[in-house]
Amino acid sequence: EEPFGAEVDWRTWGFSLASVFMAFAPMGPEASFFEVLDQHRASLLAALKRGGGEPAGRGTHLASSSEVLASIENVIQDVITSLARNEAPAFTIDNRSSWENIKFEDSVGLHMVSHCTTRKIKSDSLKSVKNFALILKILSMIYKLVQSNTYATKRDLYYTDSQLFGNQTVVDSIINDISCMLKVPRRCLHILSTSKGLIAGNLGYIEEDGTKMNCSCATAVAVPSNIQGIRNLITDGKFLLIVEKDATFQRLLDDNFCNKMSPCIMVTGKGVPDLNTRLLVKKLWDTFHIPIFTLVDADPHGIEIMCIYKYGSMSMSFEAHNLTVPAIRWLGLLPSDIKRLNIPKDTLIPLTKRDQMKLDSILKRPYVTCQPFWRKEMEIMADSKMKAEIQALTFLSSDYLSRVYLPNKLKFGGWI
Repeated sequence: EEPFGAEVDWRTWGFSLASVFMAFAPMGPEASFFEVLDQHRASLLAALKRGGGEPAGRGTHLASSSEVLASIENVIQDVITSLARNEAPAFTIDNRSSWENIKFEDSVGLHMVSHCTTRKIKSDSLKSVKNFALILKILSMIYKLVQSNTYATKRDLYYTDSQLFGNQTVVDSIINDISCMLKVPRRCLHILSTSKGLIAGNLGYIEEDGTKMNCSCATAVAVPSNIQGIRNLITDGKFLLIVEKDATFQRLLDDNFCNKMSPCIMVTGKGVPDLNTRLLVKKLWDTFHIPIFTLVDADPHGIEIMCIYKYGSMSMSFEAHNLTVPAIRWLGLLPSDIKRLNIPKDTLIPLTKRDQMKLDSILKRPYVTCQPFWRKEMEIMADSKMKAEIQALTFLSSDYLSRVYLPNKLKFGGWI
C-alpha cells in the first residue's frame, strides 16, 4: 500500500483533495480561537472591495510566446540597424539601482516610475562590451526556448558556457536585465530556477505535469519551480505564516505547529526569498485572500526580508505587481517583545555597524512613513543597540514559540 505522502495519485484512492483534508485534518483550536483572525480577514476583504479589488497590473505582464519572440526580434533588429549605420549598437535598460526611479504605493509596494532614468550597455565600451555580448547570447538561448516551447533553469544556462559567464550571479543579473528590458516576467522567458523554499500545512494543488500535491504531510514540500503552472489550489487555512529561517520552520514542524493551529499554511524562503517563493506567496494571497503574517528575527536583516515579501525590492521593482503582498503583517519577533517577555540580556546580540547602517537605510525608505508601528519597533531596536533571534524564546521554554508565543499572538491579534 502506498504511504500517505507528498506525491500520491488521489485517483487511486477515490478521494477529492477536499475530502482528504476533511478525513485527515487534525483537531485544531476551537472556532472561537480564530475570532480575531476572522475579523482581520474581513477587514482585508473590505479594504480590497473599497479599492476596487487588486490594483491593475502595470509594468510587466504575462506575455504570450509570440509577443516575447517579437520583442526579442525588435531588439535584434535595432542592433542590425545600428550596425548598418556604422554605429555601435547598445542596449538601453531601466536603472534599477536608484531610489529616484522607484515609486511607493501602499497598495502595490515599490515599483518603477513610468519615465525612469536608463543606463546603456554599449558594444564599443571596454567596460560593458562583455556584458553586451552575454546579453546577446542569452537572448539567443531564450529565443530558442520560447520558439520550441521548452524550459531551462538559470543553472542550465550557466553550464552551457560556464567559462564565458564566470559565475551564476552574472547569468542571474543578465536574465533580470532582459526581463526588465522586454517588460515581461522571467517565467515568460521560459527560464525557471530551482526553488529553495518549502511549504507545509493545509494546502493542495495540481502541478503543471498533473501531479497532485498534498502539503499536509509530516514533511514539507518544495516550492514548485513553475508557479504559473500550478492549478486547482485548495485550502481551508485560516492564515499563512511566512517563516524567515529554515531552522525555525523545521522546529515548528517538529512541534506539530500546523496541526495544533490547524487549519493553516506555513512557508519559508530559507532567508532572503527566491522568486518562486515570492510568486507562491503572491498566488496564495490572490487565490484565497487569507491573512498572511511574517515571523522573522528581531534584527535589521529579518525586517529587510519581511519588507521584500510585503513591498518588494529595488532590483525587482519592475515586476512589483506580480510579487508584492502589501496585506502582510509583522507577527514577530518584535523588538518590543524582548522587554515585554523579559528575555535575558545575555541572549541578545549587539547591533554591528553594518546592522546599524541597514536599520538607518530601512528607516529612510518611503514605506516606513505609512507604518508608524513598524517605525516605533525599529526605533526601540536602534535605542537598545541590541538584536534578538527567534531562538532567544527557547530561554523561556524549549517549545515556547509554538506553544505560547504564536498561539497568543494569533488569538489576540498581536501583529502590526
